[in-house]
Amino acid sequence: MALVGSLAFSALLLALLTYRLISLCNKMGVFKEVDQIEPGSCHLIEGINYGSEDITVLPGGLALVSSGLKYPHIHSFAPDKPGQILLVNLNEPVLRAIELRLSRGFDVDSFNPHGISTYIHKDNTVYLFVVNHPQHTSTVEIFKFEEEQNSLTHLKTIRHELLHSVNDIVALGPDSFYATNDHYFSHDSLTFVELTLDLYWCNVIYYSPAEVKEVATGFNFANGINLSPDGKHVFVADVMDQSIHVMQVNPNKTLTRVKVLNVGTGVDNIEVDSKTGDVWVGCHPVAWKLISYNPEKPALSEVIRVQNILSNEPKVTQVYVNNGSVLQGSSVATVYEDKLLIGTIFHKAVYCELRDRGIHF
Repeated sequence: MALVGSLAFSALLLALLTYRLISLCNKMGVFKEVDQIEPGSCHLIEGINYGSEDITVLPGGLALVSSGLKYPHIHSFAPDKPGQILLVNLNEPVLRAIELRLSRGFDVDSFNPHGISTYIHKDNTVYLFVVNHPQHTSTVEIFKFEEEQNSLTHLKTIRHELLHSVNDIVALGPDSFYATNDHYFSHDSLTFVELTLDLYWCNVIYYSPAEVKEVATGFNFANGINLSPDGKHVFVADVMDQSIHVMQVNPNKTLTRVKVLNVGTGVDNIEVDSKTGDVWVGCHPVAWKLISYNPEKPALSEVIRVQNILSNEPKVTQVYVNNGSVLQGSSVATVYEDKLLIGTIFHKAVYCELRDRGIHF
């Protein structure tokens, strides 16, 4: 009887492990095939060679870009080069990036920028929030953008035990924000355990000088985060669950899950069109190629657009797909007038001229 019980337990364990392996392969896009899509004439943005992980566009057409991210298990073309914040003027006929100078006293050598967000004060001061990973930790850096000097003045470094594995951020005021933690465990060796056991323990944190607290949980791998134009909803991307969570903002800043939209691809950063409310997402359709870098079989890039996300019938459209021959590992997408900008974790960035095909977003 003991032998029979042991065999039954072994068979059950094997079946469970097989199920988990197949589920993980599906989430990582191991069996997925995609067709290439180009919405118009697309061109590389000059001066971006080591990543453009997150992009945010100011109302006048200036795009701020985080570049040079070093992230565990993800390839880097410049592992010894500090990260940068780049500036691209989208009103120019040919787009090129320039590096913004950082104010004295800030530790440039350990700068490792990840997600970014801006807050524009009523006096037109532009605050740039940057998720930073110096020495494998997580901080949030707040800068003031000095447009005329092409520089960033460092104002504050925020550290907190609840902000232990920050991925992305959305600014709510000059010193308050929501942030996603993409892992529950702080130790890198335990991240594989999270993926294998399919834990939904990641969360969203609200930070202000007066209060810091967890405001939402239940994410497999919380990634991009952004606000609806009216500020009443927050959108959270779960890259491993291939879904976008729509959360209602409560008066006490906690978030209530309204619905979960499965989009069938690995969603990364989220940008929201302030005019239409459309949600734009840089995606990883075959995510396993990100953590198993092979220049012969590079990571793919994909952009999706979600229209009417708050309605009962949101529309999800593939706008851009590339097999890695032009763009590897897309992480963000945003539109400005007739241009679609697409950034990557560690590679280049492109812009597509949507008017070439009569496409207007």
